[in-house]
Amino acid sequence: MNDIAPPVLPGTPLIDSHCHLDTRVWEDDAGVDAVVARAHAAGVSHMIAIGSGYGFTSGHRAHAVAARHAAVHAAVGLHPHDAAEFTDERMADLIALGTPETPILALGEMGLDYHYDYAPRDQQRLAFRAQLALARELGLPVIIHDRESGGETLDVLDEMRAWDTGVLFHCYTGDVAYMQAITARGGLISIPGIVTFKNGDTMREVAAKAPIDRILIETDSPFLTPIPFRGRKNEPAYVGYVAAKIAEVRGTTPEAIAEVAAENTRRYFRF
Repeated sequence: MNDIAPPVLPGTPLIDSHCHLDTRVWEDDAGVDAVVARAHAAGVSHMIAIGSGYGFTSGHRAHAVAARHAAVHAAVGLHPHDAAEFTDERMADLIALGTPETPILALGEMGLDYHYDYAPRDQQRLAFRAQLALARELGLPVIIHDRESGGETLDVLDEMRAWDTGVLFHCYTGDVAYMQAITARGGLISIPGIVTFKNGDTMREVAAKAPIDRILIETDSPFLTPIPFRGRKNEPAYVGYVAAKIAEVRGTTPEAIAEVAAENTRRYFRF
């Protein structure tokens, strides 16, 4: 898969806190299973499969992957792009997927996306608030998608008292001031492969200045493939390159970043 030396020493705990292990991306179950196998070969011990982003049915597919692989854990929810599909009954159906053997660890990704506006904003707000209320009822942490909401996402989280059960801004792309507003409230951020991009200066500044106990790492695969693999479909096997770039800007080792990010991920998702 990769002819470039791994950036993190073998045996170092690596966790991809956000990936889409969905057959709509990887063609079929065998394709998904191959992605998981490549991640293991690259030293990735755990992956959070996000059951959101490909309609309500993506939650079912994420949970099915988690049921097949002990190292994969499921989160379910409704992406703002799909907010027009939202109903309470469909959300209840997703929650019912959880079992003692394969629990639902979080709700999401959810939030507001005013860049594409694939769903009307009123429907995005409705679906977002309803999922936050359900997460609070269930005592589950949430995974937030926030794009060009002008701070409205933060306002809704405050209004819904979402910080009490845990808030993680995935694929964080904001500036340092917004990161500080999130972490001051007790939230976390997850840093994607953008930190390796040539135009990723803001992301590198965030990575350098964020509280170390508030950082997770992710691929958001199949998107945002880190350097040196730009041009390929992203996958969890590449998450170590995110850790390596964060280590570079913080003046530490990839192993140190991988270890603390893994501990932060375990603590947040409670596994």
